Amino acid sequence: MGQTTVPADERVIVEISDFDQLFQALISRGYEIFGPIVRDGAIVYDHVTSSGDLPAGWTDEQNGGQYRLRRRDDKALFGYAVGPHSWKKFLHPPVQRLWEAKREGSAFRILADSPTPAKRAFVGVRACELQAIAVQDKVFLGGPYVEPGYQARRDNVFVVAVNCSEAGGTCFCVSMNAGPRATFGYDLALTEVVSRGHHHFVMHAKTPLSVEVLNEVRHRPATSSETRVEDEVVATTAQHMGRQMDTAGIKELLYSNYEHPRWENVAERCLTCANCTMVCPTCFCTTVEDVTDLSGDHAERWRKWDSCFTMDFSYIHGGSIRATTKSRYRQWMTHKLGTWIDQFGSSGCVGCGRCITWCPVAIDITEEVRAIRESAKAGSPDEEVSHP
Repeated sequence: MGQTTVPADERVIVEISDFDQLFQALISRGYEIFGPIVRDGAIVYDHVTSSGDLPAGWTDEQNGGQYRLRRRDDKALFGYAVGPHSWKKFLHPPVQRLWEAKREGSAFRILADSPTPAKRAFVGVRACELQAIAVQDKVFLGGPYVEPGYQARRDNVFVVAVNCSEAGGTCFCVSMNAGPRATFGYDLALTEVVSRGHHHFVMHAKTPLSVEVLNEVRHRPATSSETRVEDEVVATTAQHMGRQMDTAGIKELLYSNYEHPRWENVAERCLTCANCTMVCPTCFCTTVEDVTDLSGDHAERWRKWDSCFTMDFSYIHGGSIRATTKSRYRQWMTHKLGTWIDQFGSSGCVGCGRCITWCPVAIDITEEVRAIRESAKAGSPDEEVSHP
């Protein structure tokens, strides 16, 4: 095994041949492990039990409305950006039963749905995703009303972060101060280094539990040259972002341009399909549905993900508040980059680029901000600003 103790934040080397010991240490503590796998032509998050389940030798190519997997020329396990899934689906499930009711004579008995969450380990959490989890923590835990289901799931998670060695074509986490190096919100962090036939991980433990886990994984102290290489890997990733966004005064910029013609420009392209909100790691809109069986003796209330792009989401008696595509896209983008700051003290965007990649018509949030900003600088709205 490794050293008897690993000081917190001290960087150590774990060879690829010893990496499975991390899985074994987590499983022995009762954790169900989730990480990246290849399925249906994408890298998604699901149950894993060893490094053999991870997407060894795969990477992704992303651009506006485009996502493809291709083979790498090495066996890197984390040599990709992010896929359509985010860790939100485990902490804020897309479908959740809130309660059920059963008829007992002339009355109903309400049964709250409060299962005990399993202990889960997330392996391969990117810096932008840590930022997204922190954003959702503010939403569900930071106000006067705490969401008990989210809190229970959140309290039972062990996070293994991965510093990015590959920048995606739609990534702009540097612009949002959300990556590519993980700086908070994790137990254990690693950087994968594959060079000249040598494959290892530079790891460091952040919490007492992660120190305990890492001590069960064979390791050795990192040399100065090895830590320098790790720093270079992350720095190179930061220099190769596929997109960028100027966030200076962005809230005020959007607030002063509610009637900018660019919103009409976007509306002509937007399908209101809600893909951007479904793949976004911070969106949290939901709807509630009540269902009953044919006997009328049993009823349930379910919460499901919804989107501000759907007509029914803003429906009140008399009609929908946001009946047009223009108003719905404006609501989404202005909330994400502007009013979110007023509500929660931070941006609702972490620069993961998913909304750009998975938009069928390649609407690009960074391009929309740029277009509005450029016309504002020119002194008047410009309907002819180009878009991809």
